[in-house]
Amino acid sequence: MTGPEDGASRSPAIGTLDVRARPPHPLPMSTPGQTAEITPQILLRAYSVGMFPMSEGADDPTLFWVDPDFRGVFPLDQMIISKSLAKTIRSDRFEIRIDVDFDAVIDGCASAASDRPNTWINKRIRKLYRDLYDFGFVHTVEVFLDGARVGGLYGVKIGAAFFGESMFHRATDASKVALMHLAARLRAGGFHLLDTQFVTPHLATLGAMEVPRDAYHLLLDDALGRSGNFFVWPKDERVPGARILDVLRS
Repeated sequence: MTGPEDGASRSPAIGTLDVRARPPHPLPMSTPGQTAEITPQILLRAYSVGMFPMSEGADDPTLFWVDPDFRGVFPLDQMIISKSLAKTIRSDRFEIRIDVDFDAVIDGCASAASDRPNTWINKRIRKLYRDLYDFGFVHTVEVFLDGARVGGLYGVKIGAAFFGESMFHRATDASKVALMHLAARLRAGGFHLLDTQFVTPHLATLGAMEVPRDAYHLLLDDALGRSGNFFVWPKDERVPGARILDVLRS
């Protein structure tokens, strides 16, 4: 749910998929040294072997593959919830909706903010993840206050793994509440991995931790071999904050 940092490896391919990007698990769509245009299917396969795409900026049409030496994950049984955040969640002052408007969420994630003057979300990223949303592989958690969307996140679901891509907020604690609602939904739905790509100081305060690449791949393989139910709570069901806290603390 962050941008690229030191320690991330980039493939030499610009705007295409280079199957040499991460041996010994080449993508099966091509033979070694061959390239192919990135499609939603290739994107899903890349996630399944531990890679994800990024760009240098919103105005840069090219993409590169990232395979960090250390990967950020949220252990779903170790989420950190401060007293003040728990109070906010329990109050239900924010309304949480699922899969309402992907375009509005990615617009929010791509918007400049005081702590994020630039974005890596370009047109190709928007199109790829929009396609995956239409195919049912991308989901959003959206936060509303007095009828206005004030925060949210989106990510990719494969098996019992959820790959968090980006989140945003326009009201205090809105993205934190979105994250905790996501984590509770995943835990209740039998998920085994919540990937956050990189760990920032902010995410660490919420429970994110780094794991080495090899350990991450073990977690990934285990999660992909299982089935998680993202709709363990129906899409239109409003889940009370008290229930979210109960699930995360159980």
